[in-house]
Amino acid sequence: MLRVINLMTAGFPGAGGTDRSGPLPAGPPAQVSEAVAAALGPARLSEDGLGAAGALRLVTGVLVDHGLNLTHPGALAHLQPAPLPVAVAADVFASLGNASLDTYDSGPSAVAVERWLIRLLTGLAGLTTRADGVLTPGGSLSNLMALLLARDAAAARRGIDVRRSGVASLPGPVVFCSELAHFSVHRACAVLGLGEDAVRPVPVDGAHRLRPEALAAMLRELPPENTPIAVVATAGTTDFGSVDPLPELAEITSEHGLWLHVDAAYGFGTLFSDRLSSRLRGIELADSITGDLHKLGWQPASASVLLLAEGSSFTPLHREVAYLNPADDTAAGFGGLLGQTLQTTRRPDAVKIATTLLALGRGGLGTMVEDCHDLARHAAGRVEDHPRLRLVGGGTLTTVVFRFQTVRIEHSDLVNSELRRRLSQTGGSLLGRTTARDEDGTERTCLKLTFLNPATTPDQVDEVLAEVLAAGAVVEAEMTEEIG
Repeated sequence: MLRVINLMTAGFPGAGGTDRSGPLPAGPPAQVSEAVAAALGPARLSEDGLGAAGALRLVTGVLVDHGLNLTHPGALAHLQPAPLPVAVAADVFASLGNASLDTYDSGPSAVAVERWLIRLLTGLAGLTTRADGVLTPGGSLSNLMALLLARDAAAARRGIDVRRSGVASLPGPVVFCSELAHFSVHRACAVLGLGEDAVRPVPVDGAHRLRPEALAAMLRELPPENTPIAVVATAGTTDFGSVDPLPELAEITSEHGLWLHVDAAYGFGTLFSDRLSSRLRGIELADSITGDLHKLGWQPASASVLLLAEGSSFTPLHREVAYLNPADDTAAGFGGLLGQTLQTTRRPDAVKIATTLLALGRGGLGTMVEDCHDLARHAAGRVEDHPRLRLVGGGTLTTVVFRFQTVRIEHSDLVNSELRRRLSQTGGSLLGRTTARDEDGTERTCLKLTFLNPATTPDQVDEVLAEVLAAGAVVEAEMTEEIG
């Protein structure tokens, strides 16, 4: 089993390298899909299996030969790091135990590990001893649960038991968030019956941060028949890494008696760094916090956490089930974490996180965060200095957004889109992609670098930018010849 771990994490800092030329397998997506299907054989269940060794050899070979190599220095597309081998190893042992977090007798040590980890993380975030939390399968579910609890709290303030009477009894629900907030906020509102139209996007400033004065104005103008549910602040927008002004937003939500949720799925890991943690100043004032340690925490997905400033806020999720957590068992100390989640059976993701924190400490993880931040600053400087590249944003955390500048602006979107695809297939880099408004208000396609590999060197960053310039020139010339 450890041999499998070594194989899958090969190339991570300190673990050696791989010989693939780029992060993605060669060939177009359809060709890769066909190669995987061919290796696995006909899609029907055979009467006789391959045996454990044969099946593992086959599947791991498929994953390595045709998968994404996150250890490659050119893997810069998404908030998806190569996991630390120690975390992977701990995760394997957690799977061996197959514990569940819902009741004590389904996983006594696993329940205790998660409780220990939650105490550690609430302390890291600066919350009080009244805080509590739970691990979830991802940042989207953490945001969903936060808004669910905020919805129930807002309804309770109006004297409505929304769980019994339904969301139709809640007049005009509204959720405020930055116009750059993660799409999971909109999705959560749809799932919770609030409707995506409940989301009121608040404009951002030039640094891509929610404007507090705009939020205050929107709240003042909100008709009394509406029900404000929450303000969702973002601590690390996916593209720019921008952090909304948390202290100012906390002051506004306090004034209006509103729930403040901080989506720190990306930015939470900066709390490990002495140099960068001040960027999240004010996070301790939140009612709820989302943090994803499968981003700036280098955990295998998933490793998300929802922290609540008041553990009692979990009350709406409490359930007493005869076969799981009868009251007398709970009173005797046999209760689990069923009442803090939407799940029943839940795997012990806390094991890998706890092991990593014990192994590296805050200093070890903080150094990794700072190294990635320094790479982003280096890249931003290089982009800013080159006449064919235009810096659009980033550098706050570990991302940089920019674009290749075409001679004719009308070619910009097509050239930047095509050069990214071309580099992913024939070059040594996999870049991210997004859009951002230009000075004239036009939404334009941009490229994005996401640094989560602290072993990447500044020289390798320069090589990636040189690839972008070369590919951009070729694609632009081809496009000019083709469409004029």
